[in-house]
Amino acid sequence: MNAPAPISTMRTSPDYPDPDFVVIDVETACERVSSICQVGIVGYRDGGEVFAYETLVDPRDTFSAFNIGIHGITARDVAGAPDFAQVHARLEAHLAGRVVVAHSSFDKGALAAACTRTGCAPITARWLDSVRVAKRAWPDLTSHRLNVLADFLGLSHRHHDALSDARAAGQVILRAIEHTGTPLEAWLATPPKARARAPEPAPDGPLAGMRVALLGEAVDGPLAQWVAQAGGRIVAGVGRTTTMLLVATKHPYGRFVEASPAYRKAEELRRAGRDIAILTEAVLRKRIGAF
Repeated sequence: MNAPAPISTMRTSPDYPDPDFVVIDVETACERVSSICQVGIVGYRDGGEVFAYETLVDPRDTFSAFNIGIHGITARDVAGAPDFAQVHARLEAHLAGRVVVAHSSFDKGALAAACTRTGCAPITARWLDSVRVAKRAWPDLTSHRLNVLADFLGLSHRHHDALSDARAAGQVILRAIEHTGTPLEAWLATPPKARARAPEPAPDGPLAGMRVALLGEAVDGPLAQWVAQAGGRIVAGVGRTTTMLLVATKHPYGRFVEASPAYRKAEELRRAGRDIAILTEAVLRKRIGAF
């Protein structure tokens, strides 16, 4: 378990050189992505760090045991810390109008959700996902989680400490640029892949009538094909009409699968009274047999 970082501003000043890109990482207090309790931001220019900022944040929300187990931050740690509305201006000063890197879409979504919940203006930036960059730079790695990449690249890293995670994600970008020779703007300009098409479900089978969202595999992958052959309809994400979240055997979240956005959304729908099953691939295959 990581010890929480103190409230601090490190080497930040109004006159730091304009960065080529900044990196943000946030930690959250509970399953609500708006419950930001720690923020770390690092700015990079010409391959070097030009500023770093971190702060604990009072999320004005509950702390779940699960999230505390991930990052080690508790309600006691944030007592007296500013809330999101109080740090919004500082975050906007560091991020707005810049290239902003985050490792996956989680941090971007959390920032937007916190702005909405607190009535703060959304922060407009050009976002770059360092997971996507890492997958293109090192496609043969079995995982592109930040701690795995940090170990692979030989980085000093405290996983789930916001400032350390931001630094590591920034180094992923710099190392990918160096490794591939692809400049920052080219990563930003990479066109999105054509949208994958889910297979059509079989007319009958043990999953007929089920609307299945996959966690950890593409909608056109082997698991999707198997579900469709069993009569299930693959949907792009967890929504109000989803009847099953199926967790692939090989997913990128490791033992923190319950922290994934899809899993959290499914649990939220269950608490709201929706009939949605959450099953692992192994359990479902055992239940319905081979197809």
